[in-house]
Amino acid sequence: MTTFSEYPFLAELGLKEENAGVFNGKWGGKGDLIKCHNPTTGKVIATVRGATPEEYEECVQAMLAAKDKWALTPAPRRGEIVRLIGNAIRDKLVPLSKLISLEMGKIFIEAKGEVQEFIDVCDYATGLSRTINGQVIPSERPGHVLLECWNPLGLVGIITAFNFPCAVLGWNAAISMICGNVQLWKGASTTSLITLAITKIIADVLTANDVDPAICSTIIGPGRTVGEQMIQDKRFGLISFTGSTEVGRRISSVVHGYFGRTILELGGNNAVIVAEDANIDLAVRAVLFASVGTCGQRCTTCRRLFIHEKHYDAVVDRLKKAYQSVKIGNPLEEGVLVGPLHTQGAVKEYLEGLEEIKKQGGKIIQGGNKINVIEGGNFVEPTIVEINHDAPIVKTELFVPILYVMKFKNIDDAMAWNNEVPQGLSSSIFTNTHNNVFKWLGPTGSDCGIVNVNVGTSGAEIGGAFGGEKETGGGRESGSDSWKQYMRRSTCTINYSDSLPLAQGINFG
Repeated sequence: MTTFSEYPFLAELGLKEENAGVFNGKWGGKGDLIKCHNPTTGKVIATVRGATPEEYEECVQAMLAAKDKWALTPAPRRGEIVRLIGNAIRDKLVPLSKLISLEMGKIFIEAKGEVQEFIDVCDYATGLSRTINGQVIPSERPGHVLLECWNPLGLVGIITAFNFPCAVLGWNAAISMICGNVQLWKGASTTSLITLAITKIIADVLTANDVDPAICSTIIGPGRTVGEQMIQDKRFGLISFTGSTEVGRRISSVVHGYFGRTILELGGNNAVIVAEDANIDLAVRAVLFASVGTCGQRCTTCRRLFIHEKHYDAVVDRLKKAYQSVKIGNPLEEGVLVGPLHTQGAVKEYLEGLEEIKKQGGKIIQGGNKINVIEGGNFVEPTIVEINHDAPIVKTELFVPILYVMKFKNIDDAMAWNNEVPQGLSSSIFTNTHNNVFKWLGPTGSDCGIVNVNVGTSGAEIGGAFGGEKETGGGRESGSDSWKQYMRRSTCTINYSDSLPLAQGINFG
């Protein structure tokens, strides 16, 4: 039995108890039935009918039919459409945020921040649509000009994860659209209602502005079928994937096997260093949110905390007290700071991870239990563990609220420990010494894609490129010059003279 009628904001977003899970300008869905669960109660909210392999091909054909007209639309006009999408998302900010809390499980204020990221990146992309540019390069040949031209890739595939079911689509789609691409979005099956709600908003904007809505197609279905079709399809110029390193490795192997492009946003095993001269008040507040926010299910969650021996006991004691004061419960309820884990599988990962931690010499000093806050919910206690930095489990990302705390004496050791894991997404140091700051930012400092000083590991802004190194995949989304990944570059030589000199002074004649 579903609980759909208990949440009036679902109807406000155009959702029903039974929903079609394919959109390519028209709605469809003839595949498997997907039950959408509320992780707070374990109950079914609604159902979605996923895609068949045939419907996947229908989506691609609709996108191909819409591709050229959109690519030939002036970039500032494309930016205006993206601006209107951002405004439409803004109009639904509250119900979308409630839906994310309901179906994903993050608290309302975090969900609201996620929707705001989508809005912000639309504003950013609108401005970017008038500033995409290439270089004019001096030519060594008289009467010649060298130019860079940027053109759309064509078809872009976007595969997003459950933990940011709204924002990551925005980071990709807003930039991809102003670059002139058409895109197919596969959201996580466990957040299908969020995928559909956002698709409906975007489709309404495109239709109202006489743009073929197939340029933003959506397909819901299991990764082993729909996702596999996408990564095997050479018609896509780019596959952007957010998810686990294991799946990302498979996608990289397949797509790069036919010389396709990828943006991979994979695992993060992020560390914070609290140096001897750190502002402890600042550090404790930052680590608390970075470690327990979204119940430890952010790719930028703080999982490792290195504390100078001078401050170790004080910082650990304050964190334990802070953890004990965190209210755990229904993410839609005011005052709750930590909601449930997203699935029962994540609860299993939490419990099994703690058992392995104990086998490897780790000591649980706070939390460590599955708790029954609400009957049927996936609730666990945010947990602090003392462990050696070289324990094998520390190098493995557990996507649950477990924080490792470790003591150091030498700042160089702490920086080396930050870098010794396979992942390389986000990192932070708390220090007031400029020597530490610039070493941390330099070639022998953090090897991560996000390198912070006196702020936590999470909470990236859309204006900077988001992504990481090593097993995090090397991709970059959102700001800076990330737009270049969604376009192809041509170096163009124009001869406006009556002669034909060759480069490098070659005389062929």
